[in-house]
This record gives sequence, C-alpha cells and structure tokens, in this order.
Amino acid sequence: MQIKTKAIVISSIKYGEADVIAKCFTLEKGLVSYMLKGIRKSKKGKLRMSMFQHLSLLEIEAFHKENKNLQYLKEVKVFHPYQSLQYNVYKSTMVMFLAEVLKSCIQEEERNEALFYFLQDSSVYLDEAESIKNFHLHFIVKLTQFLGFYPDSQSVDFPYFDMLNGVFQLKELNSYSFNNSNSELLKALMNYSDYSEANQIKLNQEGRKNFLDFMMLYYELHLQGFKKPKSLEVLQQIF
Repeated sequence: MQIKTKAIVISSIKYGEADVIAKCFTLEKGLVSYMLKGIRKSKKGKLRMSMFQHLSLLEIEAFHKENKNLQYLKEVKVFHPYQSLQYNVYKSTMVMFLAEVLKSCIQEEERNEALFYFLQDSSVYLDEAESIKNFHLHFIVKLTQFLGFYPDSQSVDFPYFDMLNGVFQLKELNSYSFNNSNSELLKALMNYSDYSEANQIKLNQEGRKNFLDFMMLYYELHLQGFKKPKSLEVLQQIF
C-alpha cells in the first residue's frame, strides 16, 4: 500500500555502511520505522541526511506493508524548513533532549492526530521563538496530556502532588508526595496554555534542573521502560 502523510522525525540511526533507519511519527500511521538505503553515501539521491534531523517536518510518500518492521520511502520533502532549530546551539541542544524523550515515550503504531499536531506546533514555535529558557519545562508538562498521565487539574488547590496517582492532595500519603517549589511550578505550568506565558516565569538554572529531574521521575513512574535521556545533563548545563 502506498500512502502520503506528514511526518516528524524522532530519530535516525546508522545501519551498516551506508544505510539509516529513521523513526518518524506520522499523521496517518503513528510511529513508523523507515529504511533509508544508501543515504549516507548518496550525493545525488532524492533523500538526503539533512532531511532526517531531529524533529524535521516532512511530507512523505511511502510503501507500507502490513506486519513489516521496516517500511520504505518513495518521495520526501520538507514542508516547514526550520530557520534556527538546527543551527542555534541552544535550540539544537533542546531538540536533542526532546527527541530523546519522544523516542522513549512514543511507541504507538497507530494514528494520533492530536499528538502529531501538538508536536508539529511545538516544534514550529521553538524554531521561531526568541526566548526559550522555560520551553522544555512546559513541553514536558503538556506532553503528558497525550501520554495518559496529565496531573489532575481538579485538585490543584491542595498542596501535595502525589506522583504515583497524578493528583494533588491535602497531605502526604506516600514517599512520592511532594509539597515544594517543584509542585508549585507544576501547577503554574498547568495553568498556562501558551509557551510564551511559561517564559515569563522567573527561574534560575538550579530551579530548572530540579524541576526537570522532578518531571523525569514522574515519567519514569508512569511509563514502563522510560529512561532519563543521555542529553539531560548537557541540557541542564546550558539552561
């Protein structure tokens, strides 16, 4: 079967001497792995490595065979060329982290239109924004809406955040209940819909580090097999 769809590149892994396996989150089929034959040696082919950088936004035509782990691309074009995302060292470091998180989180081989457009719109915002210091914090919170463990917004008046159950509570009920600056920041970020609002929050580097560690623990508790991204330490040295 041949399909046309939009796709977001999650990861690209070298395979053999010249090939690459690209994991893409597609609008039509969810997460799909594509074999890119000879792409690392070809200079005149239709497919180029520059198209398959983290979070690249593509329009693809592909051959899909049911029950196959790897599919093949026929045509590819970039439908939104980034202006800064892959050239600005701060943004590219953030992109590396976000792509690692997504690789660990997204396992769905099925259509999820809402998640696709969230990732597309977030990537475009990050590319165009001037101030991005709190973007990754807000993104990590918003992403939980699509992964099934967004904190309960009906209980935000209570002081303790119970990570195990994803709810705010009146008192500490287990070792994963927290009443601190991280739980307060979580409430604030849940209250904002736009990334630009989150960037108004005044945080120092230590505050961002602590909150990101806090949220990574939350992810680990709710996603089987989730591992802290290797790029986390580099990101925390910059932001």
